[in-house]
Amino acid sequence: MKHITLSNSSLKELADRVAVPNYNRENIKTGIVHVGVGGFHRAHQAMYLDQLLHDKANANWGICGVALLSFDQKIYDTLKAQDGLYTLVVKELDGTLTKRVIGSITEYLFAPDSPKAVIQKMANPDVKIITLTITEGGYNLNEATGEFNLENPQIIHDSKNATTPKTIFGYLTQALKLRKENNSGAVTLLSCDNIEGNGAVAKKMLSAYVRFVEPDLLPWIEANVSFPNSMVDRITPATVASDIAELKNVSGIEDQWPVVCESFQQWVVEDNFIAGRPNLESVGVQFVTDVEPFEKMKLGLLNAGHSVIGILGSLLGYNTIDEAISHPEIGTFLANYLDNEVTPTLHDLEGVDLPKYKKTLIARFSNIYIKDQVDRICSETSAKIPKFILPTVQAQLKLNGTITNAAFIIAAWAIYCLGVNEKNEKINIKDALSDTLFAKAILATDNPKIFIENEEVFGKLSQSAVFSEAYSKAYQDITTFGIEKCLIALNSKLLK
Repeated sequence: MKHITLSNSSLKELADRVAVPNYNRENIKTGIVHVGVGGFHRAHQAMYLDQLLHDKANANWGICGVALLSFDQKIYDTLKAQDGLYTLVVKELDGTLTKRVIGSITEYLFAPDSPKAVIQKMANPDVKIITLTITEGGYNLNEATGEFNLENPQIIHDSKNATTPKTIFGYLTQALKLRKENNSGAVTLLSCDNIEGNGAVAKKMLSAYVRFVEPDLLPWIEANVSFPNSMVDRITPATVASDIAELKNVSGIEDQWPVVCESFQQWVVEDNFIAGRPNLESVGVQFVTDVEPFEKMKLGLLNAGHSVIGILGSLLGYNTIDEAISHPEIGTFLANYLDNEVTPTLHDLEGVDLPKYKKTLIARFSNIYIKDQVDRICSETSAKIPKFILPTVQAQLKLNGTITNAAFIIAAWAIYCLGVNEKNEKINIKDALSDTLFAKAILATDNPKIFIENEEVFGKLSQSAVFSEAYSKAYQDITTFGIEKCLIALNSKLLK
């Protein structure tokens, strides 16, 4: 089979092998700037827009991707060489592969090299929406205070170097200032990150930075920028070398960074777009007046579930999520946690069959073809725990409900942060707070409570006697009996 390198010029030739854009990409106008072009964005938002662009009436909604960090150099170089094109490979539960080339990213900028170009693109009057997937840690939120962290060295840099910012807040502030000066019109800032009330958080954090550096801009932002909340969902593991090789061998496509994902997809968005929006409901996006119940459901069930499997699986020496959840005690523990601790905190889920949703989750986690890496799921857990698990803990404490399994998860994470699993193998910890976490984890071996006294992650949770007692007991049980025996005991309610 002839191998074809993915590019604009090869699309016609590739059309015999795989679905490709049937629209002329040169005629697409950029209406959306997206910051954070990772695997998830390409499997989710860019995929939805690609579907939409097949209707000529939507030609004003192309995407300009922005690589914000120096770390993004590789994906930027790869996609630029492929004219922004990539192959999306959907892996069904039965192993069936569905492949299509996505063409909605029609422009791409590398912010570290071209900060002025990024600011000008965000300020372009044709751009009506700026979207974000910058991860939970990208919002610069101090968990202890709930406020913007003005002491972050990068924030301090941006406050002194307006034209060469490093953070999303520096870029957005300068872009919005330019929009105001040029009368470029209103714009919507849409967060697509896994944070409850992500739009409200984005507004609060941006406003705090603007108040610090450009306070006169605040009234304009209040009148001309909307911040809808949204909930996004699609399991998208990191692309590995075997994905690239398989695509080349099976389809003859030379794509240096395809994206693999599950078949499930969901996007629920608050319909609050101040400058107009594309007709995304025609491709399956759900627009609602209140996203909060859906956010709570997804963050508390799917995202927390992923972290539970990741932490426990890592300590037991598993490499992938499907392998970890195949351990019967992990699967049972997770089901009990979702049913007994998360579900009582959920409400107002009109049209959602919650038992079916949870059953579907387990099937999605168990997809043997996805091979989502445990270390990817466990990366930046210090930013995920406050968003995915602590809201459930806090809600259950108010309800006088059970927090036994949640306390066990936190205790397991404290032991995970020591960096060695129960097979005495090194754990590859990827976390911005890894040094702090390790130091706290070492101290916790003598006094477990020290770990949860880290207010940067846990806020004031250590002051809860109920949680502290459950957590400390779980910590001692794990160090005495090991994860597996503790899971058996918890699942049977007969800890000996």
